[in-house]
Amino acid sequence: MKLSRPVSWFLLVFGGWSWVIWVTFVKNLWKDGSGLAFDDAGDPTAYFWVHLLLAITSFLLGTAVGVIGFRGVRALRREGR
Repeated sequence: MKLSRPVSWFLLVFGGWSWVIWVTFVKNLWKDGSGLAFDDAGDPTAYFWVHLLLAITSFLLGTAVGVIGFRGVRALRREGR
């Protein structure tokens, strides 16, 4: 399958954007002082674990999408030579 240049760049940027957003989210989750992520004893709550799993899944999917976009951009550059 051949990806167009705009689609390849979109996928590459989307993968990077996913990392930026979810790294920020995990940092904020880790510092949570509202009592949602950690209980009074400082132990992680179910909210923490569910959102950490969501972030890890998004990291993996964002990486996969970014790799597909990168490979598409690289293939188009090789083809242009």
